[in-house]
Amino acid sequence: MLSKKLLRRAAIAVASLAAFFTIAVATLWQLDRAFPPPLPERLTVSTEVQDRDGQLLRAFATPDGYWRLETRLDQVDKQFVDMLVTYEDKRFWDHEGVDVLALARAAGQFATSGHIVSGGSTLSMQLARLIEPRESRSLGSKLKQMLRAIQIERRLSKREILERYLTLAPYGGNLEGVRAASLAYFGKEPKRLTVSEAALLVALPQLPEKRRPDRNLQIAHAARDRVLTRMVSSGLIGEREAARAALDDVLGLRRRLPALAPHASYAMLPKAVPGQPLKLTIRKSVQQGLEQVARDAATRLGPRLSVAMVLADARTGDILGEVGSANFFDSSRSGWIDMTKVVRSPGSTLKPFIYGLAFEQGLVAQETLIEDSPVDFSGYRPKNFDMGYQGDVSIRQALQLSLNVPAIRVLDAVGPARLTARFRQAGVNPILPVNEAPGLAIGLGGVGVTLRDLVQLYTGLANGGKTHSLRDGTEPANAVSSTATILSDQANWQIIDILSGVKPPEGALQRGIAYKTGTSYGYRDAWSVGFDGRYVLGVWVGRPDAGAVPGLSGYVSAAPILFEGFVRSGLATVPLPGKPPGAFTPKREDLPVTLARFGAGADGLVQATPTEPAPSIIFPPDGARVDLSTNSADASPLVLKLQGGRAPFRWLANGKPLIGLDRRRTATWLPDGAGYSTLTVIDAAGRAASVKVFVQ
Repeated sequence: MLSKKLLRRAAIAVASLAAFFTIAVATLWQLDRAFPPPLPERLTVSTEVQDRDGQLLRAFATPDGYWRLETRLDQVDKQFVDMLVTYEDKRFWDHEGVDVLALARAAGQFATSGHIVSGGSTLSMQLARLIEPRESRSLGSKLKQMLRAIQIERRLSKREILERYLTLAPYGGNLEGVRAASLAYFGKEPKRLTVSEAALLVALPQLPEKRRPDRNLQIAHAARDRVLTRMVSSGLIGEREAARAALDDVLGLRRRLPALAPHASYAMLPKAVPGQPLKLTIRKSVQQGLEQVARDAATRLGPRLSVAMVLADARTGDILGEVGSANFFDSSRSGWIDMTKVVRSPGSTLKPFIYGLAFEQGLVAQETLIEDSPVDFSGYRPKNFDMGYQGDVSIRQALQLSLNVPAIRVLDAVGPARLTARFRQAGVNPILPVNEAPGLAIGLGGVGVTLRDLVQLYTGLANGGKTHSLRDGTEPANAVSSTATILSDQANWQIIDILSGVKPPEGALQRGIAYKTGTSYGYRDAWSVGFDGRYVLGVWVGRPDAGAVPGLSGYVSAAPILFEGFVRSGLATVPLPGKPPGAFTPKREDLPVTLARFGAGADGLVQATPTEPAPSIIFPPDGARVDLSTNSADASPLVLKLQGGRAPFRWLANGKPLIGLDRRRTATWLPDGAGYSTLTVIDAAGRAASVKVFVQ
């Protein structure tokens, strides 16, 4: 009878416990659903702008002013993760949010010592505190963290918990997350941390303000060493490895986060989607090199001058580097203006395409002679940059020397409308004065283009005559990349062959590139555009307010930046395209009559050029006596001048050549001694003139 009562009571007790347990579980389940942890699907993180390979170019702070970069485990050094788990929560992979053994140990240490020796918080509990900051360190707050940790574990995987902790953990100031901390304190992503660096990043989140290395270097150093000691006792690293790591300096500084490609980055912001990085076609290493070149060049050039650069892959149209100004934050240089997109006069940089069309139409060969002398095109009188004239030059020389008059003679034959039509076909729309048709002035910069436009045109020269529309990732989603033929393959190679022979600026390393310079009217813009067999780099120098800069020129101001930019970009030089089948490059003596000399009549056909007057020496006059102080150490040379004749000229003194061929109508001669001498000049047609002078 007694046993039956006991069994009944036991059954009732078990049933009661089961009911209580069921009710408790149901209650907790309902409470869990009613009061879920604040776990947004996506954390509020900094907007990132990345390069083509996923490297960080620039980040923008969160709305509350924090640098908080979303972090995945594959972005973080594995040894750092192991050290973090070992130091903070060694049973992280096994518990369900609360480590009972760790809590018991912490309670026992507190009871025996009277103060907190070690905490019992798990990483899940720390994440709970980060997403729901506590107001105090009370027992109730700790209990709430434990409950939240259990809730978090039910909703997130261990990997997700770690990633959120690594994104939100405080590292001092407005730095949150291990990526922002690693970039700020070490200048690199946390993918390959040293043991010393990993130990410091493990120590910082416990007391981030107190242990900041940029504020409290000694405290940070000591905290790092304690982590290293713990890692040795845990067996994660060896004593020798820890000793070596302890010898590394802890630098007491905080670096700026990457801030590359500011103009393109700001242009990307309207496309921002929370939690998703923005992608540019830029390559980080190229961008870093170009920005440094622009900053250094602007410092050399002087105040108020800026530099813009665009480097593109001619085979794809991808922009690998673009610098809108020398310094985005320099108000004296209007650094916020993206000068790669501002319309300016291109100077002589369009001349290669003028000659390219002439080659394409069979009007010229490289050794065709063309006259560089004053000319009047219905009131338009182009002049050379140095205000002098060379006489007869070859087409090759005319382009390499960037002579204005020959270029306009050729443009008059090929037609300005045809040139601008070819530009539009290549996706570049030159800006002309309102209600004006294309005129000859466009050959010398009388048209508006941007630096991007120029680089896009020159992608054709580097790519067998086929241009690619440029893109950097800021374009609208529906933008279509296009290709077009700007020159035939054969004509294109003729231009490459000529431009590859242009002398590099003084002191520049020979890079195996072809390039062209230009200077706009009034010394407002200096340009240089160069290319190898794949990459095109364009450089602009000037004042953003279009002010004149005396002495500014493409060859002196922009060309050195071009060559330095190619070097600092880090890109390997690609050989220029080889000679294509059908390219016509005869010597001058082998040219057919129609290509021997260029001249354009009203009908555009090649005509004979009128015969020039024979050369005559106008100074010194025949029979003159000239005092050059030949018997003293201060003897001065005699200036020789002539008029008429056809360049080039050869000068002789007493039958001996003075110097090589000279295209100018002035020369200098320093006699060996006093007495009579005969001076002779011979022009390109073999005509000669002589004078006899007495030197004393």
